[in-house]
Amino acid sequence: MASSKRMRPLLGTFVEVGVHSGEMPERSINAAFDAIETVQSLMSFHDADSDLTKLNQAGGKEVTLHPHSIRVLRLARAMTSASGGLFNCTVGGALIRLGILPDHGAGAGLSSGETRDIELHGRKARLKRAVHITLDGIAKGYAVDCAVRAMKANGVKAGWVNAGGDLRVFGDLVLPVQRREIDGSYRTLGGLQEASIATTSVRAVHDKTFPAWVFSDSRTPEAGTWSVLARKAWRADALTKVASLANPAERSALIERLGGKLAIPNME
Repeated sequence: MASSKRMRPLLGTFVEVGVHSGEMPERSINAAFDAIETVQSLMSFHDADSDLTKLNQAGGKEVTLHPHSIRVLRLARAMTSASGGLFNCTVGGALIRLGILPDHGAGAGLSSGETRDIELHGRKARLKRAVHITLDGIAKGYAVDCAVRAMKANGVKAGWVNAGGDLRVFGDLVLPVQRREIDGSYRTLGGLQEASIATTSVRAVHDKTFPAWVFSDSRTPEAGTWSVLARKAWRADALTKVASLANPAERSALIERLGGKLAIPNME
């Protein structure tokens, strides 16, 4: 069968879902978009009704959250710890102060916190101090993984989901990947099969062309374009932030220790 694909604006970007082989591609594509919309509605910092906002506005009280929200909080907390804070899901307060994220009424609180500030028990979560959790560095990749899971459940044997550079390919499909550099040029990264890749661009001077931010309260991200390969998209997504902040001499080994691999463009 010929590949079928569709695109929708979601997750602050354009998301493309493609079916290379499998039954009823339209139903599968719709299921993938539904899965992405669910994650977006739960984990958006901007949405006053999201699970994430409910947690951030709870004033230290315990709240019951959707299983997806609990899962991503566990992943984000673990990555924050394993990366030594290079990936840090507790910097929402600093981003509120910078005007990057909205204040829903509780004030900015602490600029950042620690993993022990996030308490999780079953489907319940609590923030021990006045920190704001942001899942922007991991939720998009997780949404891609959920979309792939939905496609497989609907009989898709091979396909892909691309959420603005967070790309996962599965099945017997090999998808050629190019990366857009900061100067607008494109470089070849090779073919992707049964894997995920995510890319983050960091500019020395921030402007409207690059609205995404990589923030740390202890380090300045290195300007450049950072791409990471991993089995799951959530991990690749999170590790691009680690790559931009890591010590250059330790970057590659650190990314591999955390379950990813730096993707280096073909310079020919």
